[in-house]
Parts: sequence; structure tokens; C-alpha cells
Amino acid sequence: MEGSIVMEESEKQSCKPHCSDAWFELEMELPSGTEPFQLEQAVCSHGFFMMPPNHWNPLSKTLTRPLHIHNLSSSSTLLVSLSQRPRSLAVRVHGVHFLSPQQQRHITAQVSRMLRLSETEEKAVREFKSVHSDHPNRSFGGRVFRSPTLFEDMVKCILLCNCQWPRTLSMAQALCELQYELQNELPCAAVGSGNSKVETEGFVPRTPASKETRRSKVSTKSMLLKKKLELEVDVHGNLQMDHMLASSSDPTLLPTDHGDSEVLRSDDSCYQFPDEGEYFDRTGNFPSPVELTNLDESFLAKRCRLGYRAGYIIELAQAIVEGKIQLEQLEELSKDASLSCYKQLDDQLKQIKGFGPFTRANVLMCLGYYHVIPWDSETVRHLKQVHSRNTTSKTIERDLQEIYGKYEPYQFLAFWSEIWHFYETRFGKMNEMRSSDYKRITASNMRSTVKTANKRKRPSRKC
Repeated sequence: MEGSIVMEESEKQSCKPHCSDAWFELEMELPSGTEPFQLEQAVCSHGFFMMPPNHWNPLSKTLTRPLHIHNLSSSSTLLVSLSQRPRSLAVRVHGVHFLSPQQQRHITAQVSRMLRLSETEEKAVREFKSVHSDHPNRSFGGRVFRSPTLFEDMVKCILLCNCQWPRTLSMAQALCELQYELQNELPCAAVGSGNSKVETEGFVPRTPASKETRRSKVSTKSMLLKKKLELEVDVHGNLQMDHMLASSSDPTLLPTDHGDSEVLRSDDSCYQFPDEGEYFDRTGNFPSPVELTNLDESFLAKRCRLGYRAGYIIELAQAIVEGKIQLEQLEELSKDASLSCYKQLDDQLKQIKGFGPFTRANVLMCLGYYHVIPWDSETVRHLKQVHSRNTTSKTIERDLQEIYGKYEPYQFLAFWSEIWHFYETRFGKMNEMRSSDYKRITASNMRSTVKTANKRKRPSRKC
């Protein structure tokens, strides 16, 4: 739980001879439960861990990403990497010699939120495992990975709507690239501030959105990452990674739907953790409300390929900055995940433009409510394919209740444990997957061979 966090500070120098950057390390006490805490299980438990700026290294089992020092300020962003020790969690903050006690608390609070280390979440994990003992899933431990801030969760829930998974990943990547430009006051970001009508053609995401034409050239950044990986592998004794992803050699894996996703390239992934220099040379943190509030909607839509989502995101950011939406109040209401507060929270979210049933249910899941299962076309597919149900949008809530109602109030965790197992059966262990293969997780790759012969339909989500 958050109150049991133990912080041990140490000012050290990077052990690599070619890197003189200092780092500052905190140590967090791990939850004490019936089963030992596993970082890889806590991180690789939801698609959010695949979304930038999160970077999971399957070799070192390390999560690296930037974190804001202040909730809304863009002035202080630090690169942080998480790794597990036998009895603690090591939180390494790169590029600093010292952190004040207040800064340390702010960093560890964000880490605790991402990994759901609170006493309430620990209680939910224990109770879920108790009611779900008939269907244990060793790869899913009951913790669902989320973002360090509620704002990032809310925006990412918007990015889940009405698109394939590759497009969602692309939009998140573009937002983090934009944050880097805003933080460093680069010209391409400056054109988005105010109402200046400046040509934005050159300021599109480096990773194109889905349905874009396939890339004919490999970016310089990708080539550098590939070269750096080769050097790193040589240094560590010619490590072999062919075994890491079952889907890369699994003959049963269905072909990627190039009509709805990007071309996958093996050199798009980055394994350099915590020294992943090139990736974070051009990829920043997830944007804060302050950074987004003054952007022009058309610029943001085009720069990050957000489409209609750009307006929702900017309005959300503005409402937070102006105090119309109090994120701390929402977090406080959900602190104990009391069902009596659920309707109040849902009603508040309903007032926010762009937050339909699917998006709200996802946000509330991020806040710790597991009795409602957010459903969309992927949920319908799963019930048809795994449970042989003739599910439609009219019958899905009844079907979900019949299948998962016995796990109340943890219906979502039971559903998610099942669907996560399905994904890993089809694509391989998520904690071993290369980041370049995340985009293989598409609806077309989850359908049976017979069903893929039918005409593909666009996903339908009640956003």
C-alpha cells in the first residue's frame, strides 16, 4: 500500500563506462500477499502498457517512461525506470543527482498508481483470486496496469474508440512526440499554439496512423535503434531473441490486416533500457492538460491524426486547467471503490463531451471499479468465439451477466483474465513480446480462419 512505501535514496553514477549520466534511486516496499508480487505481471496486464510513453524491456524486465514532477506542469519531466528486486521495487530516476522528499513522494505516488499498489487495490486482488479460483490464469495477477495520472488514462480511453489497435498506438506515439516538441519549444509545435494558420503538412506523426499507405523507407531513428541493438547484443554475448515471441514463428497466426493497420517492421522496437537514448531523443512524456489547452484543434487533429478526438481532448484539458473538472476530487471519490459512489462518478463523467458508455466504463475501471465490463465489438467477438454465444449489441449485457455475474463485484477482472489468456494463446506471452509486434493484435488476427473469409466490418463502439 502507499503508506508502506520505503524510500532509500542513493546518488550513483551509471555503471556503463561510456555514459556519465547520474541517476537517483528510490526503493519501494512490495505488497505482502499470499502470492509474491511480480512486476512483469503487474505491467503486462493491459494494452495501456504498450502505449507510449511506456516502454517495457522483455529482456531486463524493466519498465521505462518519463514522469511529470508536478501534476499539470510541463516544466519538469524525468525519465524513470522500474525493476524488481527480491523484496523491493527499484525506481531509478535518470539524469538527476538529488530529489527533494516532496519530489520523491510525487514519483513514488505515480509508480504506485500505475501498478495499483494501494491497500484498496491489494484487497481487490486478494478477493478476486478468492472468487476466481476455479479459473486461475498465471499470467494475470488481478492488477490491471494504468497510467501515472487520471488525465492520461482519460485521454487513452478516448484513443480506444472507433479504431483498430494499431491506430490507437499510433495516436499515443504522436501525442508523446508532440509533447517533446512542445517541451523543447520546437517550431513544429509552435505552429499549433494560438490561431495562426500555418501549413502543418510537415508535422505529422513519425509513426503513421492506421489506414495510411505503407512506409517505403525506414526512418533514421529506426536504423539507429537497430544498430544500437546489434551493438548491445554483441556486448552481452550474442543474445538470441527468436524464442521471445510465439506469434513471430507460430504458423497458426493469421496474416496482419494491412488494410487496417501499419506495415510491421522488425526494427521498430527498442530494447535499450534504461539507456534507450534514441527513442526518448524524440519521444517525450504524455502531454499534460496545460500543454494541450492552448493548441489549435485542427493542428492537433492533423499533427497526431486524432480526427474528431482532438476536440474532445482539448476541451477536457481546458476544463481541467480552468478547474471545471477536478481530477483530485474524482480520484478521492473512487479511493475505496465504493459502489455507492459509482453512479455519482459516472454522472460526472457523462457531462464531459466525448465520454460515452464505453469510454466512461473504461475510465471507471481505471479508477478501480470492476463490476462493469466495458463492451464493444471486440467483446462481442470474444463471446462468440470463446463462449459460442450468438451475441449482439442487444443481448451483450445479458450474456456478460450470465457468464461473469458469479464473480461480482469483479466481473471485469474475470473477463479480462479470460481475454488476456486468449490473447497470449494467440500471440504469445505479452511480457515477452517485442514492441514492434504490438500492432499484430488486431481483430482480424483474432478471428478464426473461417470467419476471416467473411467481409470485414469496422469496429462499432459506444464511445
